[in-house]
Amino acid sequence: MNKQHQSPIKRRVSRKIWVGKVPVGGDAPISVQSMTNTETTDVAATVEQIQRLEQAGADIVRVSVPSMEAADAFGAIRKQVSVPLVADIHFDYRIALRVAELGVDCLRINPGNIGREDRVRAVISAARDKNIPIRIGVNAGSLEKDLQKKYGEPTPEALVESAMRHIDILDRLDYQNFKLSLKASDVFMTVAAYRLIASQIEQPLHLGITEAGGLRSGTVKSSVGLGMLLMDGIGDTLRVSLAADPVEEVKVGFDILKSLRLRSKGINFIACPSCSRQNFDVISVMNELESRLDDVLEPLDVAVIGCVVNGPGEAREADLGLTGGSPANLVYVDGKPDHKVKNDELVDHYERLIRERIARKADQEAAVIVKA
Repeated sequence: MNKQHQSPIKRRVSRKIWVGKVPVGGDAPISVQSMTNTETTDVAATVEQIQRLEQAGADIVRVSVPSMEAADAFGAIRKQVSVPLVADIHFDYRIALRVAELGVDCLRINPGNIGREDRVRAVISAARDKNIPIRIGVNAGSLEKDLQKKYGEPTPEALVESAMRHIDILDRLDYQNFKLSLKASDVFMTVAAYRLIASQIEQPLHLGITEAGGLRSGTVKSSVGLGMLLMDGIGDTLRVSLAADPVEEVKVGFDILKSLRLRSKGINFIACPSCSRQNFDVISVMNELESRLDDVLEPLDVAVIGCVVNGPGEAREADLGLTGGSPANLVYVDGKPDHKVKNDELVDHYERLIRERIARKADQEAAVIVKA
């Protein structure tokens, strides 16, 4: 049934670029990114982490490439994974040229930091030849010294001025295949900077609150900051920066987009916080279901409500709904009461129903494709 409505958010019009097979900007879905935190020269560990990120649903993965040795390792990594890879490079233009040869899908490199004009031209030429987009990444923690002196401290205006310097270089070289990020650890500064730049350029914007914090605090800060921008229609791709397992960044990113109806990947759980009216332990059931169904990427609305006050209403709006009751709980299928299940069978039974429903949807979609 899936009664999720289309998001009322009107997105900013932006130019579409391609990071490998993933479109960014234009009418493309907002993509979710993360970044590896393994040593890039440890090819096996980095490949393993990228594969976990891809399994979690990551659309794009960024890999730090600080040396030529890391660049060669990047080439080996590129051969072993299918998700688009961004190479994170600072200052050394030769590394950018090397990964361009090795199949990079996007260069995260600031043109103004590369050095001489001939070096910038060499990188842009390689990117143009291979249709590799560039991400300009401005960070409040690494503003140019003259801008620090001019503004006294990082400000939204300083971030935008720094960004425009790099953009001016690409404009001069007639290279428009880029996206931009303006990140700070402060929510207000980040939001203000993106709002300032959004009307000044047509390129896609990569959102993030940098150094947001640990899993809980970073999730809250990122949700507030990115949520404000996404509600404004600003943002074409995002990374949630957490001091946690990078897989958690992907999960939180999709949860933010799901909450705003901007993406529908994975199960959308509607669950009550529980109270003394509950007829089963909602919290333990939810923890168990989320853990067991962590691998599911297909969209599905699933309600888990502990009592009959709000339960029937929420269950009717979901693909599958569960309402607490005595002596047994009531399961709704496509908005209609279907059957009852006892507490001791609840988690196993509901997991099986969810997986069967997803498998059935997959079979139906496959049949439609074959018929077409």
